[in-house]
Amino acid sequence: MNRTAAITGAASGIGLAASRRLLEAGWTVFGLDNAQDRLDKVAAGFADHGGRFRPTLCDVGSAADVTAVFGRIADATPVLNAVICCAGVLRTARMEDMRIEDFDLVMNINTRGTFLTAQQALPLLRAGATPDNPSRVILLSSLAALRPKVVSGAYAASKAAVTQLCRVMAAEWAPSGVLVNALAPGTVDTPMVAVLADPSTSKGYRPSGVSPVGRIAQPEDIVDVMMFLLSDGARYVAGTTIPVDGGTGAAFIPPGSNS
Repeated sequence: MNRTAAITGAASGIGLAASRRLLEAGWTVFGLDNAQDRLDKVAAGFADHGGRFRPTLCDVGSAADVTAVFGRIADATPVLNAVICCAGVLRTARMEDMRIEDFDLVMNINTRGTFLTAQQALPLLRAGATPDNPSRVILLSSLAALRPKVVSGAYAASKAAVTQLCRVMAAEWAPSGVLVNALAPGTVDTPMVAVLADPSTSKGYRPSGVSPVGRIAQPEDIVDVMMFLLSDGARYVAGTTIPVDGGTGAAFIPPGSNS
């Protein structure tokens, strides 16, 4: 049975990896992103998937845009089986120096955009849900929601809010067959992290770096856990935020310690 998902941030990083994995598994994917050039490039790369990748220009920070996009998705398909919210931004500065514009952008995209996407997708998710085959919502929180760092306070706050939205959405939506969960990655090798790993642009921010497992995550590591949440094995999982961080948040390792 063909299944259909909408993925935000689909043209880069974790969203791109999730789109690829679902297409390979036979899903139809509405890939939402705010950059037409990136979407065009990704769509060209997915050309061998029989038109099942549907590039969709969308700014999740705009309520009007999100509403219109899900209206068009509803015209194209009667149901969605999953929504995966990967769109996000990171702006760094110490709290005393944080520009209001940057703070608002982070909260608008990471928190409000996640809420808007899930809310507007809900009717389509409910339409495709059955007791034996619930629909799924997967939100992207962060290790920063569980263990914040200096110089990224706005980002940590936005992701902590996503974790709380996940809990409340799960309790409210599970009775209608929609299971909501979140993932909390540590450092992931994505373009967004690569830019901020450069000391000349990071304003003092440092990624969590190599985990106790001995490396940083690849986007596919996060998608592996997404696939579990989309599977029959997760039909009784709702309202969780699962760390996917190689043990980074498990215990503090002082600098210079042997581990």
